[in-house]
Amino acid sequence: MSHEAGPADIQPPADPAAAPGVRAQLLATEHWSLLASRSTTQGEVLTRISMFLTFTSASLLSVALVGNATQFSDAFRAFALTILSIDVLVGLLTHVRVMSVGMEDLMYVIAMNRLRAAYVDLDPGIAPYLMAGFTDDEEGAKRTYYFFGGRRDFSQVAGSSMVFMGTVNAALIGLLVGSALLVAGLAAPFAVGAGVVAGLAFLVTSLFRGKRRYDDVWRKLTSVSPAGGSPAGGGPKTP
Repeated sequence: MSHEAGPADIQPPADPAAAPGVRAQLLATEHWSLLASRSTTQGEVLTRISMFLTFTSASLLSVALVGNATQFSDAFRAFALTILSIDVLVGLLTHVRVMSVGMEDLMYVIAMNRLRAAYVDLDPGIAPYLMAGFTDDEEGAKRTYYFFGGRRDFSQVAGSSMVFMGTVNAALIGLLVGSALLVAGLAAPFAVGAGVVAGLAFLVTSLFRGKRRYDDVWRKLTSVSPAGGSPAGGGPKTP
């Protein structure tokens, strides 16, 4: 027995105007998810840095107190080297996390720029009102980090948490190396010089590794919506 289609079986035609609205909602949901993840990551690394600085300050204070109590005996030297070694270890672990968060933050910026490119695809008229970048290339990321443009890369790097942690760790490493050489019997000028060289070597190496990781991102990234080009959807990229 055949079944004849009734009014209830007839599906209403899809509304073409609803598709952009649905896409906008999906993109906005992803955008908020990225914003939340970025905020959480930034908060976590700032807490890590604060904990490290508090730990280092307390440990160096304990070294000073023990030094006064032991009259800077051989036991104090062993204690001081142990504390400095622990400080350096904690600092290096914190530094690794800071560098990772720097790359994660860039990842979130690129992802949100790509979403803004999709917004511009849906409505090209909003492009002039977007202060943040809406291209997923290096220029778009720089625009998101600093809306007004024209700022030199040096100020962005010099004021970063990576350079801050690298400087603190370089000082701790230099102090540890110099102290260890003094305990070993090396003359003070040579021990101090070796400590300075060790600290500078670490700082330069840290900056080089950070620059290499940053360059690797742009070398390996396949841009979906580059500046001056067409996004994946084929819509206009610039107003």
